[in-house]
Amino acid sequence: MMAGNAPDERAAEQAPMVGEPHDPLLSLRSGRSDEPEFDLALIGTVFFDIVFTGLGGDPHPGTEVHAQGMGSCPGGTANLAVAAARLGLRTTLASAFGEDVYGDFCWETLETGERVDLSASYRVPDWHSPVTVSAAYAGDRSMMTHEHEAPVPVADLAARLPQSAAVFAPLSTRFPTWVRDRAAAGALVFADVGWDSTLVWSEETLAGLEHCHAFMPNTREAIAYTRQDDPRGACKALAERVPLAVVTRGDHGAIAIDSGTGEEAEVDGLAMDAVDPTGAGDVFGAALMMGTLAGWPLSQRLRLANLCAALSVQYIGGSLSAPGWADIAIWYAQMRAVGDKRLRSEYAFLGDLIPTQWRPTLDRRSVATIGLRTRADSLEGNGVDSE
Repeated sequence: MMAGNAPDERAAEQAPMVGEPHDPLLSLRSGRSDEPEFDLALIGTVFFDIVFTGLGGDPHPGTEVHAQGMGSCPGGTANLAVAAARLGLRTTLASAFGEDVYGDFCWETLETGERVDLSASYRVPDWHSPVTVSAAYAGDRSMMTHEHEAPVPVADLAARLPQSAAVFAPLSTRFPTWVRDRAAAGALVFADVGWDSTLVWSEETLAGLEHCHAFMPNTREAIAYTRQDDPRGACKALAERVPLAVVTRGDHGAIAIDSGTGEEAEVDGLAMDAVDPTGAGDVFGAALMMGTLAGWPLSQRLRLANLCAALSVQYIGGSLSAPGWADIAIWYAQMRAVGDKRLRSEYAFLGDLIPTQWRPTLDRRSVATIGLRTRADSLEGNGVDSE
């Protein structure tokens, strides 16, 4: 299949369109020598993900369950990096990559297929790339992971990481030095928080918010950490500690308070047929970061983030399911054709944001597979055929 041609039906069913690159921040770029080279910088582990979908039942010991779908793609920190890059943010990622076939695939997919800058990353010989196997079932997922300790210290990765307008990091009682240094230099720090397996939900974890511009926990995490009774109360409590507090509610949408502008917003979610929910939270975060850097009203940022997260669950793979502007344009056109008055009103702002000239090319569309790779010399870009 040649890059630049319309995709066939089989490929279109398995990967988002993405389309040609579009820079939503172009009008805001000054071109000054002191302007950061990148919009978003990340440090973290990239996993080689194997995802099974369409399971006939919940796997039990001693049984075999067949899956209707399977895909392979870069995971972990790559989920957020790809989601941001597909929305037009200039994204740089520092990570360690093994020199095995898993590392080759992840590096090539990110750097060539998705145009994520890897200048601060390392290739490491004799180190097995981290691998995660994910099974999507009953609207959720279960995961198995194999990894060895990263051979490259975070300090070494941070020393090579280019400057950026924003950074992302998991919330911690004490952020790494590189995060605190970037915050002190004026970069906006966006953070979320992982599941606390101890169920202590220590409020000391929230101390790290003093370095953050935005915090994006889900409902359960927000309620547990703030000791509030509902997501609205939790969001208000968090807004007292961080300029932008966002509580995600899955299919029910999101609530946010921007104490810097005084805006408060609560938007409904968008229900779409879910194939694989992996990475939906990262897609939400990437869209929110893009809208924040662009200076959009809070309600518009939340609506785009909800839309992008909803579009992503229709495809296999955490990173490669992330939508691009072509996907957003297709949804917008279909929504207007159906004539849903509420959605037409709420998402009218997209009409001024969607690029007027976009093509659903394969140029930047990587498909979730490692098995069937097209030859590079047969492509104008680097498309990847689907399994």
